Amino acid sequence: MKTILALLAGAATALAVTGSQAATLQTVKDRGELICGVSKGLPGFSAPDAAGTWSGFDVDFCRAVAAAVLNDPAKVKFVPLNADERFPALQKGDIDVLARNSTWTMEREGKLGLLFAGVNYYDGQGFLVRDARKITSALELDGSKVCVQTGTTTLANTEDFFNTNGMKLELVTAPNSDDLVKFYEDGKCDTLTTDVSQLYALRTKMAKPGDHIVLPDVISKEPLGPVVRQGDDQWLNVVKWTLFGMINAEELGVSSKTLDQALQSKKPDVKHLLGVDGGFGEPIGLTNDFVVRIVKAVGNYGESFERNVGAASKLGIPRGVNQLWSMGGIQYAPPVR
Repeated sequence: MKTILALLAGAATALAVTGSQAATLQTVKDRGELICGVSKGLPGFSAPDAAGTWSGFDVDFCRAVAAAVLNDPAKVKFVPLNADERFPALQKGDIDVLARNSTWTMEREGKLGLLFAGVNYYDGQGFLVRDARKITSALELDGSKVCVQTGTTTLANTEDFFNTNGMKLELVTAPNSDDLVKFYEDGKCDTLTTDVSQLYALRTKMAKPGDHIVLPDVISKEPLGPVVRQGDDQWLNVVKWTLFGMINAEELGVSSKTLDQALQSKKPDVKHLLGVDGGFGEPIGLTNDFVVRIVKAVGNYGESFERNVGAASKLGIPRGVNQLWSMGGIQYAPPVR
């Protein structure tokens, strides 16, 4: 009898927790503002200018969620977080969503009580070195002093890579990305490792960016994406379909420049996406035209990528695997239907 009562009490507690967490969408609406966790000044992804205005690929996603929910991409409070701070801030409810170059792993969902809403950037860990070393492969890094940021998946990946290839390694840890760059430029290490996208971003912060190269080797899978708390399926759907809406918009040729024309389209897929037909937004707590709001605010996925981190941006990152599946990449979204 005691066992049964204990199980019922546990179930009641779980339901109570779920119920308390299942109000994020309404909380954001009542507050009139989205609170979004981002990185502490990573060029191309999230960085404030001199006036304190944030921009970047992850910032665009925050604004897209605000546009979908509040019909105003400006109604976002950005909370800059380092790697150690990001998940506790989300767990405690200090932020509504985390959009900060975070890798989707089983441990983070299984142990931390979080859920990834999808992948907005397929990445992998790489290495940056001085061009003067004339190194062309990570397999030539034997005996290197490698700077790595604490609180990331990068540290274990680095140890595994060097051990697997029989190479000696001296790790130099840094608490944040700014210190990572400083340690490297001060000569405390001769190699810098993190996600390839971040290497391109950090290189722009260096005194002479052209003196440093990102090696071609990619030693891990780092699927990056927005994160929410477990226990709120409605909010997960909102964040997830914001991302999927941006990706589908690019695939269907709906951009900030073609939106007016697209709203007159007779194609069923376009009509469903833009809420002209089908009524798919309301069942998840959004308006049926939520993708229209998003595209007006930040454009489609491809527009945001190219503007912030793409080949023509300051970072100059090739689209690569983040190209749409129909264009030779692996970026893919479920259909709105």
